[in-house]
Amino acid sequence: MKFNRVLVFALAAGFLCQSARASFSVFTTPGGSTVTDGAVNASVSFTTLANEIQITLQNLQADPKSVGQNLSALIFTLDTGQHAGSILSSLGMERAVNGDGSFVDGSNVAAGWVLSAPGHSLQLDVLAGQGHAGPAHTLIGPANSSSHDYQNANASIAGNGPHNPFLAESVTFDLAVPGVTAASKVTTVRFQFGTTDGSNQIAMTQSSSVPEPGMPGVLVVGSVMTLLRRRSA
Repeated sequence: MKFNRVLVFALAAGFLCQSARASFSVFTTPGGSTVTDGAVNASVSFTTLANEIQITLQNLQADPKSVGQNLSALIFTLDTGQHAGSILSSLGMERAVNGDGSFVDGSNVAAGWVLSAPGHSLQLDVLAGQGHAGPAHTLIGPANSSSHDYQNANASIAGNGPHNPFLAESVTFDLAVPGVTAASKVTTVRFQFGTTDGSNQIAMTQSSSVPEPGMPGVLVVGSVMTLLRRRSA
């Protein structure tokens, strides 16, 4: 009898938790995208929750030649119109590129990017705003997969004092955005590359958009089903 009461409670909690949902979408650079200094390849994923947006920004352009291929801003709009918020947390790994193209990874640190609200958009930017880390902390892509260093890097990357350290390959942000819901969707996205704010911006294309069931409910139901299987064995 006690087990049955626990089972009923757990299943009820699980179904209630299922109502807590999130929306997930991914945007990428169109194939063959270039800026003044060369090819660019990047992606960003958004998860919208109640009053919150979680973002993972990735630079996928391997062995860049110039800092102009590094990500320095993300600009996006929401179909529900919110354009004010704050950064709850951010995290990226520092990477210092030496003059010979070798590199040293440092600690995971706050990104040093600033959230602003130009027009009806939200913008994360490392080059502008109070407390921004730029021109350091632009997001650099991975090293050459064969040589394991930045063998193509010119003087804007390799050993460049103002531009080092970079953030390596990916950075995450957790934003508080009052009014956002799990049903809110990101509608337009632009990436900015390089160290000149307002230039070298590219519109992204959406590659996926799916709702996600609340994980607490999935975990509860999964645990109960495991208990049932053990009990019937």
